[in-house]
Amino acid sequence: MAVSAADVKMLRERTGAGPMECKKALEETSGDFAQAEKLLKEKGLAAVEKRADRATNEGKIFIKIKDNVAVLVELASETDFVARNPEFIALGGTIADLALAKGYAEPNEELSNMVTDLATKIRENMGLKRIKMVKAGAGEYLTQYIHGDGAIGVVVKMGSGKPEVFEKDEAKEFAFTLALHVAAFNPLALDKSQVSQAVLAEQEEIFRKQMESDEKFAGKPANVIDNILKGKMAKYLSDICLLEQGYVKDEKFTVSQVVENMSKQLGASLKIVDYVYFKVGE
Repeated sequence: MAVSAADVKMLRERTGAGPMECKKALEETSGDFAQAEKLLKEKGLAAVEKRADRATNEGKIFIKIKDNVAVLVELASETDFVARNPEFIALGGTIADLALAKGYAEPNEELSNMVTDLATKIRENMGLKRIKMVKAGAGEYLTQYIHGDGAIGVVVKMGSGKPEVFEKDEAKEFAFTLALHVAAFNPLALDKSQVSQAVLAEQEEIFRKQMESDEKFAGKPANVIDNILKGKMAKYLSDICLLEQGYVKDEKFTVSQVVENMSKQLGASLKIVDYVYFKVGE
């Protein structure tokens, strides 16, 4: 049967498929739009299934905050080209909005089906890698930071005995800068109390073996070696713990010192309650 250009255009708008594919689908289904759309989707699914084993190491992080709840979403793709696709970006925002509205704290069938629908249209393997929900309680405040093109996303939860302080621009800007700091330095923990004994023991063993193989430590008394080891562990903790890291805007001061100084400046005690760091592909 003859297929008009208008019919092809309409099917393209509904499916995103190429003009020749739309024309062929309409011819094969005798102009039945519903069947043609189904046929194109089946072909798209087949194409995606063939690529299902291909790595999805690109993508974007999406963050939405509303009513003291934050949601972080990692939507993955095969290529950075697709990660910049407006439909891909719109889908990530929609998923974050839906997760926030319905309280989804992890990927589910509803959200995964939305990803599959776009994957069949674009014909590239995609995946909803993870979702994280962060809730703020009384006296707490949430802020976010997205780095560059969405490769890194951070949510920081702040707290204060005077929650009205977070209505001030200075407090909001400070919280945002702390989120930027987390994005830049990717701390392993908030403070040393959150670092597991297993991690500490493993790192201490690494330092000890490094010293044993270094000639400059040969023959040194055990107590000297132990003191050097303590110094190395203290430096390690200052590198991986957010509160002990040098502040992103002035590394002469630790984050904890800057928080204390800002508390005095604003006349309200501030503290970092928690943070979440997402990076594409991790």
